[in-house]
Amino acid sequence: MILAHKIELKPNNKQRTYFAKASGTARFAYNWALAEWQAQYQAHQENPALPKPTQGALRKQLNAIKRDEFPWMLEVTKNAPQMAIIQLGNAFKRFFKGEAGYPQFKKKGVHDSFSISNDQFSLNESLNQIRIPNLGWVRLRESLRFNGKILSATVSRQASKWFVSISVELDDVVHKRKAENQGVVGVDLGISSLATLSTGEVVTGSKPLKKLLVKLKRLSRSLSRKQKASSNWRKAKAKLAKLHARMSNIRKDSLHKLTCDLTQRFSIIGIEDLNVKGMMSNGKLARHIADMGFYEFKRQLEYKAQMRGNLIVIANRWYPSSKTCSSCGAIKQDLMLKDRIFQCQCGHTQDRDLNAAMNLAKYAVSYTV
Repeated sequence: MILAHKIELKPNNKQRTYFAKASGTARFAYNWALAEWQAQYQAHQENPALPKPTQGALRKQLNAIKRDEFPWMLEVTKNAPQMAIIQLGNAFKRFFKGEAGYPQFKKKGVHDSFSISNDQFSLNESLNQIRIPNLGWVRLRESLRFNGKILSATVSRQASKWFVSISVELDDVVHKRKAENQGVVGVDLGISSLATLSTGEVVTGSKPLKKLLVKLKRLSRSLSRKQKASSNWRKAKAKLAKLHARMSNIRKDSLHKLTCDLTQRFSIIGIEDLNVKGMMSNGKLARHIADMGFYEFKRQLEYKAQMRGNLIVIANRWYPSSKTCSSCGAIKQDLMLKDRIFQCQCGHTQDRDLNAAMNLAKYAVSYTV
């Protein structure tokens, strides 16, 4: 099992400048490789005798010309451009498998980052430091939590702060304590409340976008009124980025608390395979769905369950959890989205979300049987 620990860095001004240069080098190499990939692929289409582009060939091509054409690349670690091209190759693999869209060119200031292979950096856990090539030791906010084989590190910027995400391969996958009981729970995700459990518990959710929407609009208007690339524009942009980071942290914190609580209490958890992309196409609900973080909830729940040896049962997205009566099993085809109370012909009346959660719990039990 591969886990990543994201740690905040404490760089000085010189180190911040280096990080910005390395991120710019990685972005340039990625965009250069993507343009070359498109040109070489087009040439192959016109003349099949020419080879198809590969990330290995592009890395060799860049190494052959960077000293003459891009000498500024030598100021940072060689991993910055090389790992960027490897990531481009992985992006094309996911595209050809149908797992992601076509790779796009990167923009300055958007997800600035660069990666380092495990043989190019080292950790001093006693002093909470990491050694970056061509830079030296940089202080960490905390020490690495996991013990295992270190695979790579990615330095990234979020608002005005820099972080390093260290990937570690763990030999012992199940290294957390088992759940408190062998109980089963169904979890129904929603908009009015983040999660409704089959036990009757309701988790409202943090909803940071809804709470900070007024401030977000005000800062966005302020940024739009500034002259681009001016000093005031940069200050307004930094304030807006800081607010976005704050909302993201609030959302992730609430999801971490919920997923930890579920995996600690229940050994079998039933959830739905929601079509989040399709749900986001609804203009009236897209903002509220994005504010909940359904995909992040599922991602956290799966890896935390794996760490404790729990079982996650994911119901098919066509499973009628909301339309099925949890008492008699009858399906109510005419149930509308506005109907918040489920009423069955058998006389069973229940909250719509609780009814769905109980059906998911039954689905999880039947799956184990």
